[in-house]
Amino acid sequence: MDPQDRTLRARLAVHTSWANTLDPQSRTAKARAAAAGRFEKKAREMHPDGTDEQIARAAEHLRKAHYAAMALASAKARRAKAARPAAA
Repeated sequence: MDPQDRTLRARLAVHTSWANTLDPQSRTAKARAAAAGRFEKKAREMHPDGTDEQIARAAEHLRKAHYAAMALASAKARRAKAARPAAA
């Protein structure tokens, strides 16, 4: 299967899956909770003597840094893809 067909097939599957989901927040709740736990754990490792408020603040900044890093990687990938010559 060529990459375009694979992309279209995956897009069809994801839209069908989300169409079958009436409550998207409940579907993603476990993953969001797990991610929050990982950021809090990392913050506690970085600041073992921090208060709960300080840990929460650090965890929030770790979360924002994580998503900023993902955005940067995505932008680099898009630029690299745009710079490649189009296949005929």
